[in-house]
Amino acid sequence: MITDDTPTRPRDPTAMPMSPQGSPDPRAEDPRDPLARAWDERIARLLDLLPQRVGGAVAWLRAPSRRWVRIPAAILLILGGFLAVLPVFGLWMLPLGLALLSEDLPGMKPSLERSARWLEEKWRRVAAWWRGR
Repeated sequence: MITDDTPTRPRDPTAMPMSPQGSPDPRAEDPRDPLARAWDERIARLLDLLPQRVGGAVAWLRAPSRRWVRIPAAILLILGGFLAVLPVFGLWMLPLGLALLSEDLPGMKPSLERSARWLEEKWRRVAAWWRGR
């Protein structure tokens, strides 16, 4: 049996995960950022609400190896979101494109989570006001 004689160090929980080449993994999340984790959990919950075919397609796009498809798809969805005045296109495309793009730009996740929380709070207030009428 071959053994590795290199000393093992205890894993630092605050250290950034490393790629096999020894450089920091650019897709790894900062474990201290609860907003990024909350965004990933939100996306997972929303994928469960989608029809199986659509949820499966989005889950397929979110796989790390699909980056070459995900980035152009995200950009096209974002652009399609701005064409909401045309049939078929709509504002639904904008958040989906941003969510896909956040897989490759992890710094977007906290901002998107804050925006989603703000929108949820505004929606609750409007709904409460409407019911109180």
